[in-house]
Amino acid sequence: MEPVTLEDIVVGCKVFVRLTDEQRAAGEAVDRKAEILSIRPSMFRPGNGNFDYYVHYINFNKRLDQWIAHDRIDLAQRVEFPRSRRGKLDGATGGKTANGKETVERAKRGKKTEEEEEDAMALADAGSKEAAGGGDEEPETFSKENELERLRHGGSMTQSITEIARVRNINRIRMGRHEVDTWYFSPYPQEFTACDTVHLCEFCLSPFDSEFQLVRHSKRCRLQHPPGNEIYRHEDISFFEIDGRRQRTYCRNLCLLSKLFLDHKTLYYDVDPFLFYVMCQTDAHGAHIIGYFSKEKDSAENYNLACILTLPQHQRKGYGRILIAFSYELSKVEGKLGSPEKPLSDLGLLSYRAYWTEAIVERLIRFRGDVTVEEIANATAITPQDVMHTLQSIDALKYYKGQHIICLSNKVVEAYRRAEQKKRRCIHPELLDWKPPVFTPAQLRFV
Repeated sequence: MEPVTLEDIVVGCKVFVRLTDEQRAAGEAVDRKAEILSIRPSMFRPGNGNFDYYVHYINFNKRLDQWIAHDRIDLAQRVEFPRSRRGKLDGATGGKTANGKETVERAKRGKKTEEEEEDAMALADAGSKEAAGGGDEEPETFSKENELERLRHGGSMTQSITEIARVRNINRIRMGRHEVDTWYFSPYPQEFTACDTVHLCEFCLSPFDSEFQLVRHSKRCRLQHPPGNEIYRHEDISFFEIDGRRQRTYCRNLCLLSKLFLDHKTLYYDVDPFLFYVMCQTDAHGAHIIGYFSKEKDSAENYNLACILTLPQHQRKGYGRILIAFSYELSKVEGKLGSPEKPLSDLGLLSYRAYWTEAIVERLIRFRGDVTVEEIANATAITPQDVMHTLQSIDALKYYKGQHIICLSNKVVEAYRRAEQKKRRCIHPELLDWKPPVFTPAQLRFV
């Protein structure tokens, strides 16, 4: 079998990536296996036919995806080549397809790559006949640029979203004094993908490709807080309610920003059916966004939350718990039981599990006498399904003398006591100035 060279590497190959010196110093000893998602002319070592490779590390979160130089690919270890949709694997070449060299040549010439061919296949499999205008004929060509343009102007869905969102297009954003590395793809306009850092206005969230443009905008921007009604304030924390239909531009900017840090988010421009609750920290210069959650105006499943995010520069400070607690306070005012829309992101799921556990354990410790799951749900506004799931996760459901009982272990109680001793922010329901909004059928006609 002929040895594999860099010329043989195409999009879809699975290779081993050598560890950096920093990773080895941190104690890692095994090279990571990764999938090649994209190839471009090298920015690390321009010229001489060098290429960079965008890789996704197998069994790792997508936020760790990155561009690497060619010298980090270990060709001495086994390379897995992708299956060709137009031919069988050639075992004599270690899995390289018969038209592999042609594919590499097309990549070098800047023409259609194998990734684009797979995009076209995915688009066709997802029902692209209707998207292309109906009929029995398959679309002749597929353009990632056309698909992104359709995404920006046609709502929240795309026919080939898994392929479009594989490569992160913006590396870094700057908001005020914070400079943050992004995690995932977001469909910002093309001009922002060419700059190293995207500058965002702290108040209206408009993007700019240079600091000069941001400074010029700041002199004209009149916003000092989100463009909605302030419904809660305690010390320096405020919540604003924003109607997606009345403030489309702001809400769309907010969705584009959040997509940089949420892998499962698919809503970008179709913001009319949602209310947005933005948490801010107020100082002498204005109200600066910390995080937000969105909520459907008319949810068929009675979800009290559609999407939640704490911006990375404010994470690990307890703000996620405040956002979750606030969503349940709104549910209590509405007289409903609430649950977040599924699926949750990995960090969102951890935050919800922690909140559910604390809220339920607090209710059980204060409760005396018999209590049912329904009573716990009504007291906390958490659905019975989420209550049962939480009780099972902390091993609080026991079978005793022919019936199920709720029994908290000493470990769970001690963990609650330790958390209670910490000085943490909490929501004060008496400071909430809010009534559930009522929408007419005409106002909900977009649903």
